[in-house]
Amino acid sequence: ARSPQAGMAAEDEAELSLLECRVCFEPYGPDGQRRPLNLPCGHVLCRGCVGALAGAERRRLECPFCRRLCGPAETSDCRPLLQLLELLGPAAGGLASALGRSGGGAAAPAPAGLGLRLSLGGWGSLVNPTGVAACPGSGRLAVAHDGKKRIHVFGPSGFCLQRFGERGDAGNDIKYPLDVTVTSDGHVVVTDGGDCSVKAFDFEGRGVLAVREGFCLPWGLDATPKSEIILTDTEAGALYRLTADFQRRELKKCQMIRSRLVSPRAVAVCQTSGAVVVIEHLKARGPSNGSTRVKIFSAEMDLIGQMDSFGLNLFFPSRIYATAVAFDKEGRVVVTDVCSQAVICLGKPEEFPIFNPLISHGLSYPIGLTYMANDSLVVLDSGDHSIKVYSS
Repeated sequence: ARSPQAGMAAEDEAELSLLECRVCFEPYGPDGQRRPLNLPCGHVLCRGCVGALAGAERRRLECPFCRRLCGPAETSDCRPLLQLLELLGPAAGGLASALGRSGGGAAAPAPAGLGLRLSLGGWGSLVNPTGVAACPGSGRLAVAHDGKKRIHVFGPSGFCLQRFGERGDAGNDIKYPLDVTVTSDGHVVVTDGGDCSVKAFDFEGRGVLAVREGFCLPWGLDATPKSEIILTDTEAGALYRLTADFQRRELKKCQMIRSRLVSPRAVAVCQTSGAVVVIEHLKARGPSNGSTRVKIFSAEMDLIGQMDSFGLNLFFPSRIYATAVAFDKEGRVVVTDVCSQAVICLGKPEEFPIFNPLISHGLSYPIGLTYMANDSLVVLDSGDHSIKVYSS
């Protein structure tokens, strides 16, 4: 008989085509003929297949899945897929690796007293994961990814306890999860780039609240000790605070607390001081691929420190492109860096920045970061679709 784990992996294998055009089976890309386009019916094809189906006169094309007719001018960029392609980046050789066509090596122990204690997931169990969060009380880990069921909840020992959030349009469905957090009262909160919403679930996967509030593209989020949600809207360049009674399924307040940010994505809240740290993604100047900037705000949202990639290069030996951020229990800022495939401590806000590599081996493309209640460091590695738990 097939084991439950094998069955779960088989379900996720069915989702391997998420980043491939379903007509030509070529991987999507950010530009040219492989750029993903929405048809009016909701199906997605690459630009090359749209052109081929429209024919030489490029007047009308028929969707190969639902047979609805439309014109090439009615197509539009599939923003969630383009954002996902950008998020995955050049992980272990690009999109071919993200689709599981090349293997990755085993993770090596980390220096500075941290050792790899547990590795979860892997291709087939997790598909292109985008966010990870720890429950403050139970030690459970919630992971957002693009498998058949978008949220996986793991117990402290690494066993998968729950899977929920299928792709679709129903209230409990999740189209394109970008990040996840867990509140102190045990609710899993997800940003959904597919319908630009924030959705809250209990640990059984029951939807308790969906908030849209005119978001442009909600991305990163973190929970405060009072179970409030601090949220970035990357297209609006804003930071929000959501206050809700999740037990009663009631949104109390959605307040913009900071504006004029540049493509803010990852965000973290210090559980002791209330300070907030945000990673901005700056546009490329010239042939480079852009850069990032780390900004730290006080609990009152006053700017108390910032440093961009150029400034960090004045202090540090290599270019840093930060993708995820967290506070440790001492209030130090910790980031993942995809350039050096490392996790780096930048110090407390008052000493920012210092340079202290915490993990410098065994990571492929680290994009998620959180601390557990026992001070274990959890890294989400999209390069090999895994969660790696380090402890001293």
